[in-house]
Amino acid sequence: MKVLVVDDHGLIRQAMHGMLKKLRRDIVVLEASDSDEAFDVIEKNRDVNLVLLDLTLPGRDGFSVLMDLREKYPAIPVVVLSAAQDPSQVMKAFGLGVLGYIPKSADSEVMRNALRLVLSGSTYIPPEILTHSGIPRLELASPPPAAKAPLDIGLTQRQMEVLALVVQGKNNKTICRTLDLAETTVKNHVSAILKALNVSSRTEAVIAVNELGWKMPLPGSNNTAG
Repeated sequence: MKVLVVDDHGLIRQAMHGMLKKLRRDIVVLEASDSDEAFDVIEKNRDVNLVLLDLTLPGRDGFSVLMDLREKYPAIPVVVLSAAQDPSQVMKAFGLGVLGYIPKSADSEVMRNALRLVLSGSTYIPPEILTHSGIPRLELASPPPAAKAPLDIGLTQRQMEVLALVVQGKNNKTICRTLDLAETTVKNHVSAILKALNVSSRTEAVIAVNELGWKMPLPGSNNTAG
C-alpha cells in the first residue's frame, strides 16, 4: 500500500511517516510539500492508495487542490489532515468526497485510531463534528439502533458495493464504470441506500456509516462491509 502525505511542514510529514509505518509495515510512505509536487508524485506512482492532504498548502487554496485531486484522480481516496476544525470546512470537505478529516490538534492516540480506521477502508469524522448541532442537516433521522450490518436494514449485496464507493467519494459515473452498471441503475441504488439509512444526502450517508461502525473497503481491497 502506498500513502502520499502532502504537507508543507517537514516535521508533520516525518511524524505521519513514523505513525503510518507503525500501523502497517507494508505501507510505502510518499511525501510532498506542495500541490505541484503532490501531483508529480501521483503521476509517477499511479498506484497510490491514499492521500493525506493538508488544506493549508502554500500558494493555493486547499479546497481547490482537493477538487483537482478528486477530478484528476477520482479513484484515489483522500483524507484531510488539517489544523482547521471549522464545522463548515469539515462538511465541505466531505461534500467533496473525502474519506476522513483528521485534526492536527488530535492527540497521538486519537490520530492513530483515525488512521487505523481510514486504512481499513472506513471513514473518520471528528466526534465534535458528529455532535455539532449548528450544522444544517447533520442531525440524522436516527438510523436503526439495532442494525449491525447493511443487510439488517435491507441493503442488497450490490447496494453495499455502491455504498462502499459512495463512502470513498466516487460520483455516479465512476461507480458505473467500476461496477459496470447503467447510470440509471446506480441512481436507483443510491436512492435506495439513502432511504435505508434514513438520510437525505451522500454526506449524511458517510456520517451514518461512520456512526454504525461499518468498514468499507478501499479500492483494490478484498474487504467487505460488515
